[in-house]
Amino acid sequence: MSNANTYPKLHNATWPGVVGKGSSEGEPCLSLDEMLELTSGASVDGVKFDGFDLFLAPPHFDCSDMAAQVDMIAKHCSDYGFEVGTLVANVWAGSAMGEKSARETFLNEVEQGCKAGLALREAGVRPAGCVRIDSSASVDAWAKDPGENSKIIIDTFKKACEIAADYGETLAMEGEVCWGGMHSWKHCLQVLESVDRPDVLGFQADMSHTNLFLLGVNAPENRILPEDFEWGQTDVYDIGYKVMTDALRPWLVDFHVAQNDGTVFGSGSHDKTGRHCLPKDPNGKLDIPKYAKFWLTEEGVPTEKCKFICWDGCMFPNSAMKDPKTWDDVLEAMISVRDACGWTE
Repeated sequence: MSNANTYPKLHNATWPGVVGKGSSEGEPCLSLDEMLELTSGASVDGVKFDGFDLFLAPPHFDCSDMAAQVDMIAKHCSDYGFEVGTLVANVWAGSAMGEKSARETFLNEVEQGCKAGLALREAGVRPAGCVRIDSSASVDAWAKDPGENSKIIIDTFKKACEIAADYGETLAMEGEVCWGGMHSWKHCLQVLESVDRPDVLGFQADMSHTNLFLLGVNAPENRILPEDFEWGQTDVYDIGYKVMTDALRPWLVDFHVAQNDGTVFGSGSHDKTGRHCLPKDPNGKLDIPKYAKFWLTEEGVPTEKCKFICWDGCMFPNSAMKDPKTWDDVLEAMISVRDACGWTE
């Protein structure tokens, strides 16, 4: 690896220690301290992670005690030499769709996320990043009245944009096949264009989740790859991948490096969505640096839109999470993306 590029910075996500864990069916959560220690321990040819993206919910962060939590994060950044990037608002406490009270709770969580973002910027530990949201609604619930439910989601997102603008924040909308009204590339595009706030609302692309958009999981009418597609038909896949990335790249504000084996997976209370495989999983379908270039470059030139990229590896078993080799392999994949898509400042 050349390691010549200094951007985008390389972040690890902390929420894989929480998502799909902690329920009666899941494994125990990993604490923020554990996640940061594992992140800090990774090293490839002297290159280490630059920072982390943060889940704004207990046990990692409690918005009800904002000042103390910000101080705690700032100390972690000082101790590890990290910076903070994108924050995941706990919008699942409510929903962008449904009853008025659920939407109000959703918007309150967006505001808490934006408050945390501002406080971390003022603390000097968050030079860039977004506040991540999704619809927090199931595809089944959305499908009971698609037109009306999409209107409600769009209206809620417009209100969320007004909140974010007041705090100088950008919202990153993550499309996943498990989130109603955002469960295909076309549904994501519809929301982005209908909200029409490119100054505030953009798209967060996760390489695992967006792989399933091509297959039309939960939205067969928006499938891009032909029905008779078989893995190994690289030329066919590349054509389809370009259709998706050309449509969504103009909205890109946040990027998750990930691997996917073409199947869905869920654990604990998390609904089934794109399976996050380990980067060297033999069943992984993605040439990670190759397909990252579809998102992060135009005609081979880095767009420089994402000042950092993040590894998202939800729902790995704790045995893999606690294995130092996991994070060395992840970091190696991240460096390969920076070598392929990065730049120097």
